[in-house]
Amino acid sequence: MPHVVTENCVSCRFTDCVTVCPVACFHGDGDRLYIDPEACIDCGACIPICPVHAIKEDFDLDEDEADWAAVNAEKAAELPVIRAKQAPLPTAESRRGELGFQ
Repeated sequence: MPHVVTENCVSCRFTDCVTVCPVACFHGDGDRLYIDPEACIDCGACIPICPVHAIKEDFDLDEDEADWAAVNAEKAAELPVIRAKQAPLPTAESRRGELGFQ
């Protein structure tokens, strides 16, 4: 079961997760990250390092998050791989606070 980046990543794009990924399965755009389900080996290393708890195993998605699996697959196929840590978005810290993860 691949892992999925959920809505919590929107307006954050913390990239701590890419530093622990052994297969470079993360892709990104100007607002968030996505996981390529074909490349993900389900190691789970990314889950505890995400500061906004945006990554879940696909079978742990809540009903209202289920669509994120398809979004990750679609977007990962068209976006570049993110292989190194980057600066989070300027809105990341405020979004983190909104999500209750200060």
